[in-house]
Formats: sequence, structure tokens, C-alpha cells
Amino acid sequence: MAWKISRLLCLVTLVSLSTRCASQKATSPDAGWEELFNGKDLNGWTAKIQHYEVGDNHGDTFRVEDGIIKVRYDQYEGGFNDRFGHLYYDKPYSYYHLVVEYRILGELHPGSPSHTLKNSGVMFHSQDPRTMPKEQDWPISVEMQFLAGVEEGKSRPTGNMCSPGTEVVFEGRIDPRHCIPSSSKTYYGDQWVRAEAVILGDSLVTHIINGEEVLRYTQPQIGGGVVNRYDPKIKQDGKLLKEGFIALQSEAQPIDFRVVKLRNLKGCMDPKAKNYKKYFVKSDPTSCFYE
Repeated sequence: MAWKISRLLCLVTLVSLSTRCASQKATSPDAGWEELFNGKDLNGWTAKIQHYEVGDNHGDTFRVEDGIIKVRYDQYEGGFNDRFGHLYYDKPYSYYHLVVEYRILGELHPGSPSHTLKNSGVMFHSQDPRTMPKEQDWPISVEMQFLAGVEEGKSRPTGNMCSPGTEVVFEGRIDPRHCIPSSSKTYYGDQWVRAEAVILGDSLVTHIINGEEVLRYTQPQIGGGVVNRYDPKIKQDGKLLKEGFIALQSEAQPIDFRVVKLRNLKGCMDPKAKNYKKYFVKSDPTSCFYE
């Protein structure tokens, strides 16, 4: 296992460097970037909010305005009532480099849990929302948690790892904590933050904030708690998470997302094929074509 992780660390470094070098060409088809958010609407996305059936975007929680995905609660009647929600992209991925640009702003919705203050995130390796009962609170997934500073001078890093219904190996062992803090700086106010995650199947995950690596861990897998009223058939503790869905979080705090894109790192690695790319790190021979 040690040699495998060492090799993956090298791959992450190469992926990160190639991404930064290609940043000026991110809109070029040759760069390999796929825009998950088209800047116009939520086509290709599905909402799942606790207390509601999959596909019910209750209260227009997730909306597109001014080319931005906005998460808002102005149409909620009464308190928040644990209406935790997630907006899922409709295609699962396994090996990829994810980029999300977000800003946390506004006031926490009245009656919300205190821990949701200036708190949101993006989920990955998530279960399919169609497998979630109406009253399930969180998807079984791994979260890259987004936090903003609350008290001046008090550290509150972003880009942390949280684990609803999952566990990860950190510093050589399964870490019992629900959330593992990153080494990022604290970001105050409503400034835009660029968050990246290099996700290599069930092996290595690396978090990057504003170009700086802030956290890495391995072997994401189903296990642990902090998820309720799930279908027991889905929560198979100990099962490594090789792939899953990506979801933007709604957790009582207003947040904007202006960029959601990824570079798929799984594909044809045969240099003789027409669709060979140097940045692939996971071979998928079935995707190769030669004419």
C-alpha cells in the first residue's frame, strides 16, 4: 500500500501543476475541463431536500440569477425546520479534479442550528439522491466543507473534510472525527474562494484552497454516523467509495457558486488512440477509439 500511495502523491502533484499551467486555457476543449454549471439554468442538476421528495426544489432553494447558482431561503415559512438540502449533478464520477468557486454571504436563516453559521460545502462520492428516503438528512458521502470566519482573529479554516455516513484514513488510520480541519487560512466576509479537490477513486483525496494544498487523506469508505433515516441497504459499512455523485449543499446559510467544473482523470491511456490525454491517471480501455 505504501508504494501505491507514494505513486498517487506524485500523480496529484502532476495533476495540480498541469492544471495551474493550463488555467489560461480552461475554456478550450483540449484542456479537458467540463463545465457542470452552464451559467444559465439548473439543467443536469437534481435537488433533494429533507422532508421532500427527490426533485422537489422546495422554496426555490437553488436558483440561477446573474450567472450564479444562489442558495436562498426567503420563501421558507417559519424556521429552517432541518430542511437540509443538496443539489446533485446527474452524472457520477470516480477519478477527477473538481473546481468550485463560492462565497458565503448574508444572514443565517432564523431558527437554524448554530453550527450551520457561515457553513456549507460540496459533497462527492455521494449516493444517488434517488436512493434517499424522504426524511434522510444527509447523503452518504464525503464533504469538502466550506466555512467563513466569524470572529476576527479566531481561526476558522475552510476546505475541511466532513463525513456523513463515511470514514477516511488520515495519517495512517481511520480517523474517528466527523470533520478533519484543513490547514487553510480563514476567509472573512463575502469574498470569492476557489476550492479544488483531486479525487482518485477509493485511494487518495487532496483538498486545495486558493492554489494551496490544505488537506489529504485516503480510502474514503462507508461507515460511521452523522446520517439518519437512510435505507439500510445503502449503508454498507466498510465498503470503499470508488465513485459517486457531486452535490452542492444547502445548510441554512446563503451561499453563491459561480464556477462548478471538473477535469475527468479517467480515460484512454493508449497513446495510439485518438482520445488519449496525458493528464489521465486511471485507464479506461473501453473508452479508446482509433479512427
